[in-house]
Amino acid sequence: MTENKAQFEADIMMVDDDDDDTMANRYLSFRIENEDYGIPIQNVIEIIELQKIIEIPDMPDFVKGVINLRGRVIPIMDLRLRFHFVEKEHDDRTCIVIVNINDSRIGLIVDRVEEVLEISANNVEPPPKFKNKSNAEQYISGLGKTGDSIKIILDVGKIISEDNMEEIKNIEL
Repeated sequence: MTENKAQFEADIMMVDDDDDDTMANRYLSFRIENEDYGIPIQNVIEIIELQKIIEIPDMPDFVKGVINLRGRVIPIMDLRLRFHFVEKEHDDRTCIVIVNINDSRIGLIVDRVEEVLEISANNVEPPPKFKNKSNAEQYISGLGKTGDSIKIILDVGKIISEDNMEEIKNIEL
């Protein structure tokens, strides 16, 4: 993670100077299990190495706890558990993506960050419709085609339910 961290941070910093049209087509791509995901770069604040997480009782299983990031308490959510994958031991590629969700900073644990990429609106298909109403339907905003692969584009504002978001916003140490 460390060797690529500087490049990711440079890519994210470049985005700060871009106009809204360019940002709308840029995504941070990452992996969970064997799946490729993307989140709009304008939601990404920073990428940090995994660190000690302080557990908070009575939270949903996918909310792992909080970290102290430069004096700021940041709730941490494990996307692997949120998406109902089997929990696994973290490795040196596991990292935390700090995002802005509804004006709150939240850390998302991902298996590994891949790159910042551009996907034009023409290459984003609507999300699939599931016969059995799946929870995934609510937070998948589309499928981004990049070369011969597909990234599952997430709506970060919907990854966590309103009820859970209220619980997280009320976390205090």
